[in-house]
Amino acid sequence: MAAAAAATATSRLLRRHHPSPLPLLLLRSSISSSRPLLQQPELSPEPPTADAADAAIPSAESAPLPPKPSMGSPFYGENWRNPAAANPSSSLLPAVVAGGGPFSAPNRGAVYTASPGAAQLKETFAEWMAEQRWEEMKQLFEFWVRSLDPATGKPNRPDVDLFNHYLRAHLMSGALPIEMLDLAEQMKEFEITPNTASHNLVLKSMVQAQEADGAEKLIERITRMLQTGTTPDDESYNLVVNLLVRLNRVDSALKYLDLMLKSGYTISSAVFADYVRSCVRSGRLDTLASVIEKCKATDQNKVLCPQWSWCVEIAEAAFEANNSKLGVFALEYLARWIARSERVIPPLHLSVDEGLVLSALSAAGRTCSTDLLNAAWSILRKSLHQKRAPTPEAYLAKIYAHSSIGQLQRAFSTLREFENTYANFEDIDLELFSPFTSLRPLVVACCKDGYTTLDSVYVQLENLSSADSPYKSVAALNCVILGCANIWDLERAYETFEAIKEKFGLTPDIHSYNALLHAFGKRKKTEEACNVFQHLVSLGVKPNATTYSLLVDAHIVNRDPKAALAVIDEMVDVGFTPSKETLKKVRRRCSRESDFDNNEKVQSLAKQFNYRMGGENRREMLYNIEYSAEFASSRY
Repeated sequence: MAAAAAATATSRLLRRHHPSPLPLLLLRSSISSSRPLLQQPELSPEPPTADAADAAIPSAESAPLPPKPSMGSPFYGENWRNPAAANPSSSLLPAVVAGGGPFSAPNRGAVYTASPGAAQLKETFAEWMAEQRWEEMKQLFEFWVRSLDPATGKPNRPDVDLFNHYLRAHLMSGALPIEMLDLAEQMKEFEITPNTASHNLVLKSMVQAQEADGAEKLIERITRMLQTGTTPDDESYNLVVNLLVRLNRVDSALKYLDLMLKSGYTISSAVFADYVRSCVRSGRLDTLASVIEKCKATDQNKVLCPQWSWCVEIAEAAFEANNSKLGVFALEYLARWIARSERVIPPLHLSVDEGLVLSALSAAGRTCSTDLLNAAWSILRKSLHQKRAPTPEAYLAKIYAHSSIGQLQRAFSTLREFENTYANFEDIDLELFSPFTSLRPLVVACCKDGYTTLDSVYVQLENLSSADSPYKSVAALNCVILGCANIWDLERAYETFEAIKEKFGLTPDIHSYNALLHAFGKRKKTEEACNVFQHLVSLGVKPNATTYSLLVDAHIVNRDPKAALAVIDEMVDVGFTPSKETLKKVRRRCSRESDFDNNEKVQSLAKQFNYRMGGENRREMLYNIEYSAEFASSRY
């Protein structure tokens, strides 16, 4: 026991003063009671001969090794186990920029030791995007994909979102479309499938380049997206349409717009405005109307509305081209702007120029469009904001539109409203109620189907005169009288003239007498026409220029140019100026009657009023043609 204790103490002491293991081994061997083993050196084995090496190679019949596992990184085959080694240049990504930057060779080790994960890298990219640090984003991504993942010790593998950040950095750095296409193709080297956002970044580069070749590549890219199953989104289509519109390829843009609307995507306001401008400037109004109609049919695009100025441009172009459908859409856009202006605080109270509404009403009459007529009158009411009544021209344009469409009831209702608004004005021009000028469209509509329509209108006016709110109008009855005169029905014209005073209790005005005078003159009853003239003068009714012109026409129909010139002289004496057309009628009659003296008087009157009468050779040729009996028989 004492010997064992002494040995233990010695051992501790030796350990304290001799930390080397060799003395401990010597000490252990000196006190060991077992016999040490003999250790003799042996020679190394001889190298195998060539025959032995060939025998060691496995035969072709032996099982092969499995294929090399793929890591999803093209740098897996490089010197990826040595992160401190120089990064060789690659055809996939450019080498990291050398120099004093954070990713230069002296600093790579430090960056590698703190290599962020994919999630942290995305956060870093988000911060740098806000700061527009595009070059640093590219360098960090290029270094990160060459670095090793601290968790697995294998090359970092980006996902599609990280690579899209890299694409965006190149886009914002001004990369060309061909470069963006190459980068998108390199995503396959990382076993990444480009998504819609990847394609959109490439599309944006093509839009920025503004090249025709880029447009062709753009169409190919979209076609490929559709064929490979990568579904384009709203932004994809908007980029395509925007570029095609800028290149003035409206037909190609329409193709993608149709595809976009059929797929239920939303057109951006900027793209819609550009397309509207392009269609208006190129005169493709029918195409524009079709696109607007399709947009209104979808919930996503029915809220689209061009700017106020372009709504006016669309309306003017539509009215000039008599495109009623596009005109209605333009007025609806303007009405939408007016409604928006009334909801803001303080209200803006936008209003449409009344001249534009007159153009709309005229276009409605030319195209017989009830929708355009109603839309124009509605927006006129909204524009006036109940501050004043529409102008007489607006009422007359509405009467013209209703008459052209064949809505006689509404036309006479508009005439009634017009009379209630302006008939009591002292300074109102009576020509506004003349059936020969202002109300002529209503007269033409009344006699369109002959006496049937005229009788129907007269009966309705007679019924309205005895209604609860009676309507008695001399202007309306004058339209019936002149309509009867236009269909050569003197009896109906005379009876209607007498009914003004007898049945309606009204006083005929100068337009009533003019209509009756015209009815007599057309039937070659010149004496009766002169009696009408003498009668109205005796009643104190002042004749107007139309009265004298109609009396001249009556004498011309009666082949009496001398009497016609006498009426013209009287007309000039009372202060009226004969029209150029009236003088040409008298000259023509003088020529037909070979009345050279009166013809010279007509020429002197033309010089007096500075009229250039011109020649009538074509009329004279037609008048002097002598048709033979053979020609007449061949005609029939």
